Amino acid sequence: MTKRDILAGMDIGTSNIRVIVGEIASDGSINIIGVGTSPSEGIKKGVIIDLEQTVESINRATAEAERMVGAKIDLANVGIVGSHIGLFTSRGVVAVAREDKEITEQDVERVLQAAKVIALPQDREIIDVIPREFIIDDYDGIRDPVGMLGVRLEVEAMVITGSMTSLRNLLRCVNMAGYEVSNLVLNALANGEICLTRDEKELGVFLLDLGGGTTEISLFRGGTLQDLSVLPVGGDHITNDLAVGLRTTFELAERLKVDKGVAQAEMASAECDIEIEGISGKEKRMISAIDLYNFIEPRVQEIMNLCKQEMGRMGYSNMPPGGVVLTGGVSLMKGISELAGETFGCSVRIAQPSYLGVKSPIYSTAVGLIHYVYRNQGLIRRASKRQDRRSGGFLYNLWRRLKNFVTEIWE
Repeated sequence: MTKRDILAGMDIGTSNIRVIVGEIASDGSINIIGVGTSPSEGIKKGVIIDLEQTVESINRATAEAERMVGAKIDLANVGIVGSHIGLFTSRGVVAVAREDKEITEQDVERVLQAAKVIALPQDREIIDVIPREFIIDDYDGIRDPVGMLGVRLEVEAMVITGSMTSLRNLLRCVNMAGYEVSNLVLNALANGEICLTRDEKELGVFLLDLGGGTTEISLFRGGTLQDLSVLPVGGDHITNDLAVGLRTTFELAERLKVDKGVAQAEMASAECDIEIEGISGKEKRMISAIDLYNFIEPRVQEIMNLCKQEMGRMGYSNMPPGGVVLTGGVSLMKGISELAGETFGCSVRIAQPSYLGVKSPIYSTAVGLIHYVYRNQGLIRRASKRQDRRSGGFLYNLWRRLKNFVTEIWE
């Protein structure tokens, strides 16, 4: 396989690091051929606090994926959590360069570069510019202007900025692990690629990524990401509540949360006894599923209420038509979609990738990274093909004129 045939997505989360490798088939579909997972050490609430531990965690996850693929991964598409991310709306304007006023990829690149001209603090840098719509001579709502005719090209774009320190530490960790970062992609964009339908993104929908250390709230409307917020609470807080309340280890508390945890009282049976042991490992006792629920439900309810407050800040006291979509590891908890539906007062569903072997919300970000990068590369390839067709037509006409000229001489 060549680098062009495979794409690797690296989700560096607070609880786990996941690496997904996809192979691009001849028909353009993506096959998942490698999966690697490792507990994430050295990261707290989405921020790297220990370089060496983070590098070791990345190496363990990538080594597992490489064993499945049977090849070395050189390039990685890395997701970034939105805790230090800023979103700005910017406009760029350029004049169409060609004499025949046909808009080319170079015009699109120039107008996006013009949208990057904004004043930024010294500790922040631009990660990416995402076009929301193009405007050609006052005609708005255009998604792909290449090939159209016009005099003036404008773009309304979303400029994504991040903390310089956080970004460079992330890049340094991946490089120290022996991998080159091909693309940095916002986790919200990656999740939106795999978790949301086109109608949901057009009409309006909230996507909640319920992770270990953070909860990411992203608003999609009009086909693009409109707003983003990150709360410093997640599944690890539920684990901590269980460890403190039940006086047990974090490891056992995590297992209890994953295996036995429920978010609704109707799903907890009073007759179901659960054996737990103390921190020392000697003190064993029995608790009921209701006792476990009483520790879990208040924290889950708090997370949902905080999300509702952020949604109100984004301008939605009433939920958008698409409702709310949940993903991330915490969304696997039984009853959480029902609890969320009661809190938000709208339809709630849980999204997950549809690929065999990664049919779980915990893989949404990593799989979404592959899809997002491939789709954008696909746009570039289509533009290149358009250019090739133009070049091919010119070469064909030149060859035909030379042939006619030679024929006339021989005649």
